[in-house]
Amino acid sequence: MVAQKSLADVLPRAIEFTHAWPDPRDGPLSGSDFLAMMDSPVAVRLLENVLARHARVGILGLGYVGLPLAVELARAGFKTTGIDIDPSRVEAINTGTSYIADVLASDVSRFQRTGALRATVDFAVIAELDTIIVCVPAPFLKTKEPDLSSVIVAAEQVATHLHPGMLIVLESATHPGTTEQIVLTLLEATGLRAGRDFFLAYSPERIDPGNSLYTTRNTPKVIGGITRDCSRLASALYGAAIESVVSVSSPRVAEMVKLLENAFRAVNSGLVNEVALMCQGMNIDVWEVINAARTKPFGFMPFYPGPGVGGQSAPIDSLAIAWTAKQSGFEPRLIDVAGDVNAGMPHLIVELIADALNGRAKPVRGSSILIAGVASERNVDDIRDSPALEVMALLVAKGATVSYSDPHVPRLPASAWGGGRELESVALTPSVMRQADCVTILTDHVVFDADEIVAHANLVVDTRNATGGRMPQVFRLGAPRPPDLGETTIPGGD
Repeated sequence: MVAQKSLADVLPRAIEFTHAWPDPRDGPLSGSDFLAMMDSPVAVRLLENVLARHARVGILGLGYVGLPLAVELARAGFKTTGIDIDPSRVEAINTGTSYIADVLASDVSRFQRTGALRATVDFAVIAELDTIIVCVPAPFLKTKEPDLSSVIVAAEQVATHLHPGMLIVLESATHPGTTEQIVLTLLEATGLRAGRDFFLAYSPERIDPGNSLYTTRNTPKVIGGITRDCSRLASALYGAAIESVVSVSSPRVAEMVKLLENAFRAVNSGLVNEVALMCQGMNIDVWEVINAARTKPFGFMPFYPGPGVGGQSAPIDSLAIAWTAKQSGFEPRLIDVAGDVNAGMPHLIVELIADALNGRAKPVRGSSILIAGVASERNVDDIRDSPALEVMALLVAKGATVSYSDPHVPRLPASAWGGGRELESVALTPSVMRQADCVTILTDHVVFDADEIVAHANLVVDTRNATGGRMPQVFRLGAPRPPDLGETTIPGGD
């Protein structure tokens, strides 16, 4: 038996318990009380191991979600094993290096040296683990239907090596019902039963790549278990490594939480993009409007326009919740419209570039256009569904010569952007900028010096307001266009 622990020892800063635990205001609980709440003897044994940090933890999928979580669990004192089908990721972890910008290589190296963190491509290791957290992608197909193949494969692998006393948590961003209808079905096909022999929960990932303020450790974790014991065990495991947990009544509720969070982003992104286009037509600076509106201390949260949405889960923001709603016979009109607005932004950015070039009496065809930033979000190397890729492909289709600069993405395969050839990032030097007919800022990485871009570029299209105020050679999305100046020599040019 482990030493007596209070509830605060196990779940630091627990902020909500809707069904899995008593109200924390009832007073501190001892370790014995904590264990006594469990309904299953198998759950008691697993909880004892979790509390004592003896539980062997596994993370299936070592991307933007899995690797940061693996590091935090290792930091909390668990021996953590990462599983991934990509040998390069496994080799990086086992040699103490990091391929995720938000994860310090020094942390990976330290935990790898002490034996707290290791990685493998061998799924058979699942048989040695007490818990397994599934962090595989669940994208949407071009048919606007969910692709759950990775989730199914992961669940099948877990089922193959499932043994009594295991806790399984799904984190993949997916629609309500996935945990119970797919994962639970596959696991119980082994003859073992959830809540009695093994334990299953859903906890939506809440990763924001590049966000140094809110990380895996201090972002509250939502947890919905198949049974009360499932929720309690998952809460105890996450609570050992993450500052606060939020327990909800079922996996379906937790899955819907993720869809609501994503839909909130998608709808507000669509709204502000539409307002930006409205402001542009009315000769109003949308960035000034937003900055003024954000001074309201209630009822408003600033969102900013841009060339589209992409990255960790943005592409499925509207698709997933719209698909889910339609399965139940509900037509989500607002979400569909927001998705259409966001999907149309790359085309509108190309129109803005054409308009800017036209002001210099230059057609898109034959013009050289340098793209600053191709990653889906600032300060990350993720290019999944990045709107920059579509903008580049559309420009090439119109006859432009396209190059790009992005220190986070040194190489862009032809298959990634559909431009017919592989590209390599070029340095954003004064000479390179002066040689381009237009420099277009699509991702505002902090390493880009907006003043330098304005000083040396002949023409700038700024979709992120990186350049700030109004300058004669800068076209900003959602802002009044500068006057037509014809051929203008930029100070300091060749």
